[in-house]
Amino acid sequence: MKWDRPSAAGRRTAWLVEPAPWSWRAVSLLVLLTVSVSTSLRPNWGSDNAFVVKAADALLSGVSPYEDKRFLYLPSAVIMAVPEAMVPREALRWLLPLGMTGLVGVGWWASLRLFAVPLCSRFAVGGLGLLALAYKPYANLVLIGNWTAISAAALPVALLLAHRRSWAAAGLVVGLAIACKPMLVPVGLLFVLARQWRGLAGAVLVPVGLSLVGALLMPSPTLFFTKTLPFLFKGQDAYALPWDASPIAVLPRLGLPEAVAVVLAGAGALAGLWAVRVRWRRSEGETDGGALRLTETSCMVMLAAFLVSRPSFDHYLLVVLPPLLASGVREGSMPRSPWFWLALTPQTALVPWPSELAHKRRAFRDMAALCGLAGLLLRRVLRSGRVTLGPVTTAGSPPRTEPECAATPAASASRTAF
Repeated sequence: MKWDRPSAAGRRTAWLVEPAPWSWRAVSLLVLLTVSVSTSLRPNWGSDNAFVVKAADALLSGVSPYEDKRFLYLPSAVIMAVPEAMVPREALRWLLPLGMTGLVGVGWWASLRLFAVPLCSRFAVGGLGLLALAYKPYANLVLIGNWTAISAAALPVALLLAHRRSWAAAGLVVGLAIACKPMLVPVGLLFVLARQWRGLAGAVLVPVGLSLVGALLMPSPTLFFTKTLPFLFKGQDAYALPWDASPIAVLPRLGLPEAVAVVLAGAGALAGLWAVRVRWRRSEGETDGGALRLTETSCMVMLAAFLVSRPSFDHYLLVVLPPLLASGVREGSMPRSPWFWLALTPQTALVPWPSELAHKRRAFRDMAALCGLAGLLLRRVLRSGRVTLGPVTTAGSPPRTEPECAATPAASASRTAF
């Protein structure tokens, strides 16, 4: 008689989803508060958020926000930033880091709920604390106050709503996030694949409507087309180029012709979109209601966009990382492969990297993490669709292999290292 024993990864998962001790909760909360408070005490806090607040101040003063070439968002973002512009600077110094922390926390909460992970488990409590402590882009996001945090919260919330068959609400969430920062525009492909046209309409009409309102309230809104868009199409100038992790920006810095870099990045993005189509069509055998399929397709769409977008900064990966990490409770998911953690190593804090890869050359490491995650997710999508021949045993006969009837889907070939 053969007894089924849980795998090592299954035992680790069962331990992680158990309630976390109070010591874990205290340490995790302390880490989050330490990052926020230390950020408030630094002189360069909120540098990215300052551009949006400045745009709102310009609107209130009767000046076009697009006079500043650093403001690269839609007119709707100006409306969203007006309440923040009315907050005193000293109060904003303390509120902004807490707000960034809260938004990432919302994204982590929605990611956990998507995979039915208890919110007080070791995985939930320790995961967020470890992310804040060891993942360098988290600290960078809280420091600069970039509105990427809104997308980091909106994508998992939208996936959770879609998983619960509330596609229209998911479209509204994505639309509001695009109105703040047009980062989740590629997620519209998810609504097309699911043929959820009401959700797609919400994702499109909300930012368009709010942008029209913002354009009517500001002078010279056409500067968005004549000044801002050309600046974006040319890529980043010397101010932001050292931090741009897009392969189109980094590979020329390594000596590769820009045309070749564009072709390579474009090929990677097209391969990612093809993988999205393949993964979406393969839903058989899933027992979680499609949570893993939603996560992997949406993250692959975003990673494909990050490969060709200009710019593509380190904190962009925080949009896809929470749902990918939460998917680790599912067998065969990416976080159960040691290569997943190796891909995140270039962005791990406290690693003594050579000085050549520090400061303004940090984009080399960020590009390695971006390409690594995209390549691993592409590999996961393609390998999980393979089939293998298993042994078939009939009563009164020895084990044998019958290719005609024994073709069964194989689990991911990656090793488990949760």
